[in-house]
Amino acid sequence: MLVYSFTSAQQIKPLNNANVQSESPETLDKAGLANQVRNEFLHAWQGYRQYAWGYDALKPLSKKGHNWYAHSLLMTPVDALDAMLIMGLNDEAKDAEKIILDSLRFDYDMDVQNFEVSIRILGGLISVYELNGNKRFLDLATDLGNRLIKAFDSPTGMPYRYVNLVTGKASGNISNPAEIGTYIVEYGVLSRHTGNPKYFETAKKAMLALHKLRSPINLTGTSINVETGEWMETDSHISGCIDSYLEYMLKSSILFNDKDMRELWNTSIVAVNKYLADTQYDGFWYGHSDMNTGKRSATVYGSLDAFFAASLAMSGDLTRAEKLQESNYKMFMLNDIEPEELNYATMEITNANYILRPENIESAYYLYNYTHDEKYLRQGRDMFQNIVTYCRTPEAYAALKNVKTKEKRDYMESFFLAETLKYAFLLFDDNLSLDFNKVIFNTEAHPYKR
Repeated sequence: MLVYSFTSAQQIKPLNNANVQSESPETLDKAGLANQVRNEFLHAWQGYRQYAWGYDALKPLSKKGHNWYAHSLLMTPVDALDAMLIMGLNDEAKDAEKIILDSLRFDYDMDVQNFEVSIRILGGLISVYELNGNKRFLDLATDLGNRLIKAFDSPTGMPYRYVNLVTGKASGNISNPAEIGTYIVEYGVLSRHTGNPKYFETAKKAMLALHKLRSPINLTGTSINVETGEWMETDSHISGCIDSYLEYMLKSSILFNDKDMRELWNTSIVAVNKYLADTQYDGFWYGHSDMNTGKRSATVYGSLDAFFAASLAMSGDLTRAEKLQESNYKMFMLNDIEPEELNYATMEITNANYILRPENIESAYYLYNYTHDEKYLRQGRDMFQNIVTYCRTPEAYAALKNVKTKEKRDYMESFFLAETLKYAFLLFDDNLSLDFNKVIFNTEAHPYKR
């Protein structure tokens, strides 16, 4: 496959708002940008391939592999494989497929985090099955699903956070809406392909149970006891610990034409817009409020929150979606790389990490598909090229400890390949390697056919 030469981070000058506004949209070379993204994916993958083969993830500064648990679950190959298939990286895909089918197994006596393993590994395996039709991937997904589903054996039907892959013993009774309500997409597609409704029904039961425990003003808090249903933390927001619970209400209603999930979304979005949306400061944001009173508790917003512009667009609310994406982009370009969190009232950073997150580019991709406005192409280009400038290493890509100093951190998350670079590629790809209107992405950017 022909790819453009793109071998040095120094070749790219970081962009800011000033030179973006002065540039004509006609100067964009979408094909060249798509090839640049593909080439950077290869660079990151080759670093993993050389220094961390068989491990879950790469530590790019120390050039070592890292496993999440006692045994590798091949997180990076599984998470990244559908991106390779979409990008047409056939040799790399064959390489990843071989190690997965030869080595991936789940009969390890170890506790795993139900949420992360579901969205990354279960979700990735099912997506690859849909893309290449190899039933061995569905068999692996079914085996894993049968192990993870035991986490849902609680008095409320809401899952525990951890589950042992061999014994099925679950633990971690203090959980959060995201780790309770982010299974119905993967489990529903698994039910579709296996013909067994138990996966979908189990995940839906958990979402309905959680929704019933919402406050009188229809907000959810940050943490809850899955055994008793008691709220442990009543802070409400759209950020981590709640984000994908909202996302999956909407996506499952579309993917499965589920009226119950649509009602959950309709009820929740009204409350979110009433109590969390904030227009008091420069831009349109979503802050934090108490779930019972609706009283504003914090004016913080971050990289995880940036997903919500995509959800708003998908729901048909383009007015709010476009306003929020302008705030997303402003947050990203404030220091050329977005922080994990900032106070939007003062525009001061409250968490300076950047761990190669995808949500901002994801929302630019959604907004471009819904509006066809080329400003979202330019936003995506600016974000992608600044990531190259500041996060690229000679071996792969590294997270940042601080977006102001640009000091690197010795880790490359699997979602950098599975999500960040996939969304960037799809944003610029004119060849319709994947038709946006025919798929629903899980929260890890694994696509499933509508």
